[in-house]
Amino acid sequence: RRINWRVAQPLNIIRHQPLQKALPVAARNAQQLPRFIMVSFGHTANIGSKPAITSPKAAMPAPISVIIPTLNAAASIGPTLAALAEGLTAGLIGELIIVDGGSEDGIEEIADQIGARFATVPASRGGQLTAGAALANRPWLLFIHADTMLSKGWIAAAQAHLATPDKAGYFRLRFDANGLPPPLVAGWANLRSRLFDLPYGDQALLVSSTLYHQAGGYPDQPLMEDVGLARALKGKLVMLEAEAVTSAAKYQGQWLRSGSRNLGLLLRYFLGANPEALARRYHK
Repeated sequence: RRINWRVAQPLNIIRHQPLQKALPVAARNAQQLPRFIMVSFGHTANIGSKPAITSPKAAMPAPISVIIPTLNAAASIGPTLAALAEGLTAGLIGELIIVDGGSEDGIEEIADQIGARFATVPASRGGQLTAGAALANRPWLLFIHADTMLSKGWIAAAQAHLATPDKAGYFRLRFDANGLPPPLVAGWANLRSRLFDLPYGDQALLVSSTLYHQAGGYPDQPLMEDVGLARALKGKLVMLEAEAVTSAAKYQGQWLRSGSRNLGLLLRYFLGANPEALARRYHK
């Protein structure tokens, strides 16, 4: 499959406001980005009026390629990018790759503004993740959805995990919603992940490039691509000591119904149902 992509040049000066405020602005309108002082991927930065500097950590190549699949995600990707800023300043993230499925919401312009590499492939989350992994040139891969935000302090968990390249790490799930249903659904997801080695894509995945390719990578399918890879990694998955906070918008207040539907789709997938048919049912 042909991949149309171009490399956006990293910007040495990107913003002046804190990342948490500026990147959501970028997600709404890339032309309205205020300015940070931040050096390109793999280096550190000072936020403020002083020139950006490189710390001793930047002397060693940053080990992680971040891969984000998108489809009409410009309005939600801001907090995801803001949370990754810790990894930039800690010298963990060496490149950011956004693989889009044909959006018309300005996501390419956002990628250009933040210095990310950008690729466009046919819409299929598994295919998009596969394309991103093929473009990555760092020894570790961090796959994360555009509506998922890693919790503050996630870099400590990531740094610890880099010492175990024979394991793939995922994060503890939490939803960005209040009330009783969100923690119950997240609790079941975390229990399922621990008991059956079945984390979903909402929990992100930090895996060495070597182990990823040994497992065969993500299957090119629009749904259950995360389950497909998790089954190939069975026995090699560990939960990291940090949270992946994901959007509850997809549940639209129908927690029981959506949870039952997802469980039914999972069972049908295990019984051999076509992932494309399952995707149509999921988005119905």
